[in-house]
Amino acid sequence: MKLGVFMMPSHPPERDFYAGHQWDLEHLELIDQLGFDEAWIGEHFTAPWEPNPAPDLLIAQALLRTQQIKLAPGAHLLPYHHPVELAHRVAFLDHMAQGRFMLGVGSSGLPSDWKLFNVDGFDGEHRRMTREALDIMIRLWESDEPFEFTGEYWSVNRIDTMLDTLKFHIKPYQKPYPPIGIAGVTPGSDTLKIAGENGFMPMSLNISPSYLATHWQAVSEGADKAGREAKRSDWRVVREVYIGEP
Repeated sequence: MKLGVFMMPSHPPERDFYAGHQWDLEHLELIDQLGFDEAWIGEHFTAPWEPNPAPDLLIAQALLRTQQIKLAPGAHLLPYHHPVELAHRVAFLDHMAQGRFMLGVGSSGLPSDWKLFNVDGFDGEHRRMTREALDIMIRLWESDEPFEFTGEYWSVNRIDTMLDTLKFHIKPYQKPYPPIGIAGVTPGSDTLKIAGENGFMPMSLNISPSYLATHWQAVSEGADKAGREAKRSDWRVVREVYIGEP
């Protein structure tokens, strides 16, 4: 078993953003020194107790202060990003990390975030957007030829060379793309079915221990649908552990 850390990151709302960011950097530096294998960093927009809307910025700075640990957004919420823009940011950061980057994606579970971005999470729109965005990102990374895509939420042109020098050219360092993990929160999570379908790493967040069995069932259901074998060794299970003075 390997140990990792999931950072929301969580801070008291009265803590200054800069001070919280410095605390997070010091924490990542410490767990790297202690030999933890990976760290996943959350993304939220309307949660004062989880005040990081850009985990990739924290990762970029943490790469300069760590040596071995793998770092990942945990997760980029795909309904709130244009997939072409995010595909470029992820690919570029992957080059900066030189093999120490993983990509976590999610569909978003906060009703307040849904409302802010005008996404109908109650009707499952956030999950449909997640599937479409991830399909576009992967297709961009895997493609060698131009294509046009018209979806329900985004339209994309993977351009051919223009004016002899302008072209789509930024692909990830890891081929064809970094390891991808998908977070699930609700019972029987539909996003974890996506993980099973595509062979991605499933990540179960610890809202309730009773959800865990349904989470693996969701992963297995997705894998069966795609004719894959779900690997328990890929499963990330997030649990709260309190460490205090003896």
